[in-house]
Amino acid sequence: DQDDDVLRKTPGLYPDPLYPIGEDGIVIPPNQWRSLWVSVHLDGSAPAGEYGITVRLLRADGEWLAEESVTLRVLAAKLPPQKLIYTNWFHTDCIADVYGLEVFSERHWELIGKFMRTASEHGMNMVLTPLFTPPLDTAVGGERTTVQLVDVERTAPGEYRFGFSRLDRWIGLAFASGLEYFEMSHLFTQWGAKHAPKIMARTESGGTERIFGWETDAAGPEYRRFLEAFLPELVAFLKTKGVADRCWFHVSDETALKDLESYRSASSIVRELLPEFPVLDALSDFDFYGLGLMPRPVPATNHIEPFLAHGIPDLWTYYCCGQYKGTSNRFFNMPSGRTRVLGLQLFKFDIAGFLHWGYNFYNSQYSLKKIDPYRVTDAGCAFPSGDSFIVYPGEDGPVESLRLELMQQALQDLRALRLLEEAIGKEKAVALIEEGLAEPIRFASAPSDAAWLLGVRERVN
Repeated sequence: DQDDDVLRKTPGLYPDPLYPIGEDGIVIPPNQWRSLWVSVHLDGSAPAGEYGITVRLLRADGEWLAEESVTLRVLAAKLPPQKLIYTNWFHTDCIADVYGLEVFSERHWELIGKFMRTASEHGMNMVLTPLFTPPLDTAVGGERTTVQLVDVERTAPGEYRFGFSRLDRWIGLAFASGLEYFEMSHLFTQWGAKHAPKIMARTESGGTERIFGWETDAAGPEYRRFLEAFLPELVAFLKTKGVADRCWFHVSDETALKDLESYRSASSIVRELLPEFPVLDALSDFDFYGLGLMPRPVPATNHIEPFLAHGIPDLWTYYCCGQYKGTSNRFFNMPSGRTRVLGLQLFKFDIAGFLHWGYNFYNSQYSLKKIDPYRVTDAGCAFPSGDSFIVYPGEDGPVESLRLELMQQALQDLRALRLLEEAIGKEKAVALIEEGLAEPIRFASAPSDAAWLLGVRERVN
């Protein structure tokens, strides 16, 4: 029941993956459309001015088939660094699963780095870090492939020893890939904070066993003792690494008022043990926020109005499968402008962070089975196509998507507007982007017309 601002509402073929051109070139069948996406990456050394660029299509025997020329205008300005914190949840297990790899094998680490670099190159600067296997999109009683960075050994009842060598490597790889912030995986299960995440521990025989999971009462004394032992050691490690001021924590994702008591209990534990760290969770019920249990809420874009009206400082926002009427989003069947306009919205309302749950989720809903994202684009008839991933698994790393490029353009628009704001002030910058509109830009409604959006960027330039 989508609105009418979509390409079409019927199944079919939609453009999305942007396959790299290999040594064999590209195949252009007769009487069929094919498209090329051409990117120009400037390193700051090109003087301002106009540059001619010509793309020629040559046959394997060298015959010249066609060419197209464009003019690239380079401005005498440099985009400022991105202030927005931006995360698409990074599903480490899905990389191992889709490539058939042993978790944290050398090949797995290599591909993790490649997926991280692609994320960073497209504006993502925060990475979901699996201290323990993230308790996300998992059926109650089910489990996802174990990806646990922290080594745990239970030395006696209620006593533990921890190792952080894999977390150390993760942090180094993330920094080397250009990522800046670490979003620690949720310490309690999704949809209510009633249980502990799956936590594995080494046994005396050298194997591993699950010591916490769906069978664990999150409010019980055993899991609390574990957190009391674990979190101080984790904090000490993060401070030793010099990254404590770049770390954020989660309690539980998408909690509702019906889960008030369980979330209250979980939140109190986290806030007590992590008083120095920002804690954020998806929450779109303003009345719930008013209870003071979640100082950093992340409301969905279609529920953000009350939070904006009350002037919540450093506000984040997100969208997923539920934001499909009037809002920006990144589904296959949405026109490109509807994805890119997010940058203008983030600027106007001074949003501090943007979160999305699906960088590379290659499972069905609730992780009941693995899927091939080239053939199953809706997580098994669960979500609109395009919601659960924005990169594909290629032969040797991620294949980018049309929507990934559009999100990067949205972030570049945001940075350009920040530069404009330095020159003329926020009020005039907002007036410039809203020039000629019948109503002001809101998260619940924004123009997606391509010509209008490109015209806005021209005015900003």
